[in-house]
Amino acid sequence: MNRISIAELLVSDNYLHEVTVKGWVRTFRSNRFIALNDGSTIKNIQCVIDFEKTDPSIIKRITTGAALSITGLLAESVGAGQSVEIQVSKIEVLGDSNPEKYPIQPKKHSFEFLREQAHLRIRTNTFSAVMRLRSALSFAIHDYFTKNGFYNVHTPIITGSDAEGAGEMFRVSTLNPMNPPKNEAGEIDFTQDFFGKETNLTVSGQLEAETYAMALGKVYTFGPTFRAENSNTSRHLAEFWMIEPEVAFNNLDANMDLAEDFIKSVLKYILENCKDDLDFLNQRFLDEEKTKPANQRSEMSLLEKLNFVIENNFKRVSYTEAIEILKNSKPNKKKKFQYLITEWGADLQSEHERFLVETHFKCPVILFDYPAKIKAFYMRLNEDGKTVRAMDVLFPGIGEIVGGSQREERLDVLLEKIKTFEIDEKELWWYLDTRRFGTAIHSGFGLGFERLVQFATGMGNIRDVIPFPRTPQNAEF
Repeated sequence: MNRISIAELLVSDNYLHEVTVKGWVRTFRSNRFIALNDGSTIKNIQCVIDFEKTDPSIIKRITTGAALSITGLLAESVGAGQSVEIQVSKIEVLGDSNPEKYPIQPKKHSFEFLREQAHLRIRTNTFSAVMRLRSALSFAIHDYFTKNGFYNVHTPIITGSDAEGAGEMFRVSTLNPMNPPKNEAGEIDFTQDFFGKETNLTVSGQLEAETYAMALGKVYTFGPTFRAENSNTSRHLAEFWMIEPEVAFNNLDANMDLAEDFIKSVLKYILENCKDDLDFLNQRFLDEEKTKPANQRSEMSLLEKLNFVIENNFKRVSYTEAIEILKNSKPNKKKKFQYLITEWGADLQSEHERFLVETHFKCPVILFDYPAKIKAFYMRLNEDGKTVRAMDVLFPGIGEIVGGSQREERLDVLLEKIKTFEIDEKELWWYLDTRRFGTAIHSGFGLGFERLVQFATGMGNIRDVIPFPRTPQNAEF
């Protein structure tokens, strides 16, 4: 008999017909009631065995974590909490689980402990819900761009350029680290390396995506990116996924329109298609908030936050206006901010971004026209000569979730900025060619996928929204 998923069975009303399910034991009560889960839903199906008719040697092997194949009649459940159950006629143990050694027991585990068991933590309710939502968001992203005429571009993971100018990159090399070849100046001779030059793992696919936008019109990347920032916070990963659309002929206003419509669309998708997982995570979020001091609790539940973003127009505010608001705010005047705002040109921190969203405007915010000195070289310089056409989308509870800009399309201005940022012009000859041959206004943005998943699931640590987190001193699994 073909296996049927538990998700399908739980919405079935075709009672008293024989079904086969396969999954893993969550709990086994009273030597009679098996709670089985196969990953298709956060909900378990109850399988009721007849103790007297079941081989005792089989019953001993029904332990938490064991993999089972169960066949029986689907029946209307008389117990609370489920609409259907399976009256077991045949049971087969596909894979045993030693109850004394299995680390994921039916009790509450700390997230710190579960990170050490990342290969098994997906079997918990929280992580299975998070990862199903991650999958749904991924689908919604591709679906949105496809329906809106974008082409997906697979940009290089190995690169010879640093798009952000951050310098915090992972080197890719086949040279002997103990005895690398040296040139006459005594420096490592990368001409003898695999690619004939110094290469790294990419921090962004943006520059390459720009070149494709200038031919295909509307493109997007969705792939892994890497940053060797030695930061052990709840907001940073060394390996993460980025969504980066680039659109020819879009100015900054159109770029802001795209970002707002895109975010609302993908969040609406999960609200409509992931109800069980969101309900569970919403309750988890509320329970978690109760453990915090009253002044640190969120004013909104997880579901309220999602609806808050979907239902509110994003407020568009210039950086200059935001600085004035922050400078005159109570937290700044009373020195409650960790980083006080004293002058124009300050690089805003998460605490400032959250104040603007959650306290001042009480809606998502898009900040634009940032000081050129704190933004990347490729952002279009404004007529004032001191600000660039940059934009950041700020969310409640998380701060910046999107960063983007109108790109500098003028060759002479871009060359001057490259010189100011001390970037080797020869390394970007191909990028500059798009300004030499048919240049045009174009814009794009980057959205950190894990930041989006974190917002959508209410998880407090970014390491808990990616299957196997890569962080300083940690590349396990």
